[in-house]
Amino acid sequence: METLTIYNISNNICYMEAQGLSNIFKAYADNAIGESIFEIGFNPNSGYTYIALDNAITICSMLGRDVEYMVTDFENGEETFFDTYDEAMNYLNNLN
Repeated sequence: METLTIYNISNNICYMEAQGLSNIFKAYADNAIGESIFEIGFNPNSGYTYIALDNAITICSMLGRDVEYMVTDFENGEETFFDTYDEAMNYLNNLN
């Protein structure tokens, strides 16, 4: 069994990082359970905690705010944000 590492989170998690992690794990459980996780982490430059899925959707929360679902177009690097997982999936399906 493979283990996951949470990147860029120190042993002393600040309140907003903890809220963000809580939000994204709940969103994963509610919407994407069973999808393979590529990476979990915190981006100190953007303030986003995130779960990057193998299906190219990233579940993210900036500074503990509401969850957003991001799809990255790997051909041009453009990132598009959505309010729901279904919207992100529809966009991704049309992108491919």
